[in-house]
Amino acid sequence: MIARRALLSGLGGIALAGGAWGIGDCRATIAAAGLRLARRSNMIETRAGSVEYAIMGRGIPLMMIHGTGGGFDQGLLFAHGLCEDGFQIIAPSRFGYLRSTFPDDASPVHQADVLVELLDHLGLERIAVAGGSAGALSAAEFALRHPARCSHLVLIVPAANLTGRDPVEFTALQRLAVARVLNSDVWFWTFSTLAPETLLRTLLATDPALLARVPPDERRRADLIREGLMPISRKTDGLRADGFWAGTPTSTTFEDISVPTLILSCDDDLFGTADTARILVDRIPGARLVIYPDGGHIWLGHDADLNREISAFIKGTAHP
Repeated sequence: MIARRALLSGLGGIALAGGAWGIGDCRATIAAAGLRLARRSNMIETRAGSVEYAIMGRGIPLMMIHGTGGGFDQGLLFAHGLCEDGFQIIAPSRFGYLRSTFPDDASPVHQADVLVELLDHLGLERIAVAGGSAGALSAAEFALRHPARCSHLVLIVPAANLTGRDPVEFTALQRLAVARVLNSDVWFWTFSTLAPETLLRTLLATDPALLARVPPDERRRADLIREGLMPISRKTDGLRADGFWAGTPTSTTFEDISVPTLILSCDDDLFGTADTARILVDRIPGARLVIYPDGGHIWLGHDADLNREISAFIKGTAHP
């Protein structure tokens, strides 16, 4: 009996130590996320409130609009290869993400109009615009509503409801789990630490098996995307808005987009954006479509390919 109590006490001590380590590691992760974001962005005041943005590189200006769970930092990550290829990246944080205001009207239409104010602030008359995932909705509205300010439109794994059916369908249990983890940095850290592959499949719609088939730099990019979701508590309003607008049947008149358009997706994207992309290429006059056979929602293994396509498209050169 005494030996059993000693064993249980020992196990309890290990559990407490592990719990203390977990709390410390969680706090360290949240602090590291804050340091990663600190002093990297700027702010302007607009009719809709504060808008956060960052600029990286020199060259042809390109506005990269981040996807769900992102912020200006995700936009910079998405466009890192383009920066190295002679582009200057302007990356805003959309409504409800990080330091950007969440106004009463957080629609992609309103977001597009407010981004014009960002261009005015930066003294940019015309710019190429790219949007990833739910950010593609704002990018499309920008090109549609402000064609004189948009030289090219790039839609990357576009999340849009074009058929009346929400492309992101979760079970009741998944909805409960997602709601819990997206409202708490601690819950999200726990989820991402204990079940990173589940996070990759559920929130980033990418088959974890791909990680074993891509080079180390692409595995690192997947890690950076996952790490960049923290702090999730500073993105809750934006996440909820994206869930609504990406799941609601779109009212965007894609057929009226008049600027040159490139659409990119992956056939195995678990959010079904390849099917969305095929519909869009038929709706947007003269649009070009590129679909990779694999890569999931974060185009794993195809970042360099995607950057080459975008660069050639905007620079007007033929793809080799």
